[in-house]
Amino acid sequence: MPLRKSAVFLWLLYAPVVCAQTSPSPSPSPSPSRSEYVEVVATRIPETPADVPAAIDVLTGDELRDRGATDLHEALALLAGVDVAPGGDNGPAASVPEFWGLKEFDAFLLVVDGVPWGGAFNPALASLSLDDVERIEVLRGPAPVMYGATSFVGVVHVVRRSPADRRGSAGVSGGSYGSGAIRGEVGLPRWLGFDSRLSADVGRERYRDDRSGADRGHVLWRGSRAVGSGRLRLDLDGTWLDQDPASPHPRQGGALSDRVPLDANHNPDGAFLNERRFFAAAGYDHGLGRGTWSTTLSFTRSSQDVFRGFLADLGGAAPDARGQRGTIGVSDLYFDTHLAWAAAERWKLVAGVDHLHGGAEGHGAAFDYFAPLDGSFAPVVAEPTVFDKDIGDRREFSGLYAFGEWNPSPVWRLQAGARLNRTAESREEGEPNASRGAGEESGREREDLRLSGSAGLAWTPWQRGSDRVRLFASYSDTFKPAALDLNFAASEPAGGERILEPETSQALEAGIKSRLAGGRLDVELSGFLMGFRNLVVAQAIGGLPALANAGRERFKGIEATAVWRLAGHLSGRASYSFHDARFRDYLTEFDGVPTQLAGKRLEMSARHMGSAGLAYAPPRGLVATAELRLVGSRYFDKRNTALAPGYAEVSTGLGWRTGKWEARVAGRNLGDERAPVSESELGDSQYYRLPARRVELSILRRF
Repeated sequence: MPLRKSAVFLWLLYAPVVCAQTSPSPSPSPSPSRSEYVEVVATRIPETPADVPAAIDVLTGDELRDRGATDLHEALALLAGVDVAPGGDNGPAASVPEFWGLKEFDAFLLVVDGVPWGGAFNPALASLSLDDVERIEVLRGPAPVMYGATSFVGVVHVVRRSPADRRGSAGVSGGSYGSGAIRGEVGLPRWLGFDSRLSADVGRERYRDDRSGADRGHVLWRGSRAVGSGRLRLDLDGTWLDQDPASPHPRQGGALSDRVPLDANHNPDGAFLNERRFFAAAGYDHGLGRGTWSTTLSFTRSSQDVFRGFLADLGGAAPDARGQRGTIGVSDLYFDTHLAWAAAERWKLVAGVDHLHGGAEGHGAAFDYFAPLDGSFAPVVAEPTVFDKDIGDRREFSGLYAFGEWNPSPVWRLQAGARLNRTAESREEGEPNASRGAGEESGREREDLRLSGSAGLAWTPWQRGSDRVRLFASYSDTFKPAALDLNFAASEPAGGERILEPETSQALEAGIKSRLAGGRLDVELSGFLMGFRNLVVAQAIGGLPALANAGRERFKGIEATAVWRLAGHLSGRASYSFHDARFRDYLTEFDGVPTQLAGKRLEMSARHMGSAGLAYAPPRGLVATAELRLVGSRYFDKRNTALAPGYAEVSTGLGWRTGKWEARVAGRNLGDERAPVSESELGDSQYYRLPARRVELSILRRF
């Protein structure tokens, strides 16, 4: 859809906001008010998002199900300043989120039921399931205090339904290219004093891209019971995921190459990205006077099997592609214990200690092969039988943290928190059993001790009934060790085998949150300014992928959101964001020539983004949704020589509900827009496209 037509459509969806501000409020709706929704991602204390001096959205599970959202791209499509690119180097089931104009694979934090999902390494997006979700809390901005794996630009906290929830459902779906799934969730009878809940799904996703797809199965059991004066929590979660990877599209000059057909796949025949993931967690919550003491311990083990490749040369001569074959094992152990204490109505305090351990080991080999540019056949490549490269990494993130809140009067709220971080990392990389010379280990171990923290202020200058206007401002200082990419085809990091410098940032944020029209209209406007050091970026060294620190960067922007609830069961949401992400001081080389990138925009970061959506979702009868997402132009490259045009994505859904049954047909990317949405960190100057148009039919039975 052309951007002009999309802009008209966006205005039509914004029109109800204007009407709500100038017309009398309609009669109250039976649907719950947003003021009833709570979040815990910001402070670990249940609070309404409007009370927190930060930009926070809460998407309820019922809202996601009303919209038919089944993955993170669909769930967060209407949020201001957020762009979730589906797919990526981690396979078709993965995604690459962007917050505040930064699309870095570990700049944000993914949390599931209070546990960092991905642990000490990178967010485990490919294994994330949104079935049986109670709500998703999205914090836009830094989170330097509460979790060991801190975030620079955003936190996505997925909260799954409580074991005491007795609701159940079962559903089946099928759609384009032979995709289909079966899923169900149910509250189980009480056993040995445990309230428990079971959810499971199995399915396959196929795409228009040649030889690409994902088969997955997932099962989750949650249980809780009273023990003494507290409550014991147990979670068991297992995922198997088999992916047939797609290929990113290479760029030549200022545009994607026309020598490579759309949806061509240059992976070897039988390529795969397979993962088996097991997660177990136990927790205990115990009341202590006016406070609550909570402890959580979790363990995760993931095993991955990799056989894939990327184009390395568009010249057409053999070999023109480079692949890798290997196995990767990752273990995570997370421990947190904290006290949430309300000494008085005006005071709240959270204090605790946590530790996050991560261990990864990989064994593999790289190989060269020939792949036709037009993807006319799948290259048959013999898998390497000798793994000549070992990668090992151990990470320890420890933290002592405290957070306080003071409400001197009903119109003022002050918050401040600090965290003492101790991080340690050791890395081994090279040929198995290879001898090492004196001093070769230097730079392969690193330890840091550093403070991080945040402070915020909220002021309510006007309130009448449920309507109010609230101003907020915050400051944060954030620290995090550099990302690690377990890649057998990679070059050594720039500067040798050293561990990269930690990433740091200082950010200011301010804005206004307002509730108007008798509580039916919420409008939020915020602005931010963030200085960043040592951003980890992908670059090619000797034609091979590597990671490097990128000096200094600056991020600034404005984000606006409007959410309105009209008469009956009709609701809408619209957003706009302006992001300006630029290098401030980054000297690097291109073709051996030193180049200063100061003033250049970060690649694949759009300056303008917008979204709008309407949903009509009564408990019985017709159900309908319409959503539009706009993404502006962005540069393909760090030197800003090639510009990708903006694009629009349109999705709709139509269904019918009875008391227990629901049938729905949903269409995604109805305009069949195939824009580049994320850059590969393994294929040089190559980009993943938005998946082609998809249509899905689903049938659900509630009980």
